[in-house]
Amino acid sequence: MQSVLITGTSKGIGYETTLAFARCGHQVHATMRNPEQCPTLPEIIAREKLPITIAAMDVDSDNSVRDAIRGIVAKHGPIDVLVNNAGIERFGSIEELSIEEFRASMETNYFGALRCIQAVVTSMRERRKGTIINISSVAGTFCQPPATAYCASKWALEALSEGLACEMKTFGVRVALVEPGIVDTAMARRIVENVPSLYAHRARIATWFATNLSEAPVSPKVVAAKVLEVAKNGTWQLRYPVGPDALPLITWRKSMSDEDWVDLHSADDETFNRRMAAGTGA
Repeated sequence: MQSVLITGTSKGIGYETTLAFARCGHQVHATMRNPEQCPTLPEIIAREKLPITIAAMDVDSDNSVRDAIRGIVAKHGPIDVLVNNAGIERFGSIEELSIEEFRASMETNYFGALRCIQAVVTSMRERRKGTIINISSVAGTFCQPPATAYCASKWALEALSEGLACEMKTFGVRVALVEPGIVDTAMARRIVENVPSLYAHRARIATWFATNLSEAPVSPKVVAAKVLEVAKNGTWQLRYPVGPDALPLITWRKSMSDEDWVDLHSADDETFNRRMAAGTGA
């Protein structure tokens, strides 16, 4: 049995990952900003007698992360697996999205993960074992407006993870990136909302998400299963695309020149939709 700390567990991928690990017998520390907003998790814990503790932790706060993880370690011992899942989306054109919203995306998606890493990595290095799994996105491998703020934060997380992997392998600590495509979560459902914009990209991506979520929705359980697999497989593989659209999207983008990618997003709606469908096999 391993001691597993997961962030952002009130819903979606974090919620399902918590249950996946606990149902395999691992001791899970489910952290979230507001535990009172997730009444279903305690009910499942009680009904199934799962080894899950719930702790309030705001990954945007240095003090909250420090105090929460210190408390967990003091009571339950060192963390064997850290899953940095907490994340937020910020969608909008660079012109229309405020600096505060760009900062918020970086604060949670990048600095939030960094805070948690720094809180556990010393112990992992000293014990010469441990696994850190960061939930990134296909958006961490290319930038697609109007998700620029989100993509930037995931690009940063990818760089952090790659650098950390280079540093920690010599100490026996594994680092991995899980890169989901479109997953049926509350976050994805919010993207479907077609917010008025001066830029056509917002409506295009809203339509793209709506089509994927209605025709072939991917459960967050798929991502949870991959995270559990990564924690157990013992390999040094760094990146794991997840979901039927993830690898095709990443591969398609890599096959294009930067100029072709820019031209695609400058094209008319019909051309954009046709090339997206052809390129991703959707």
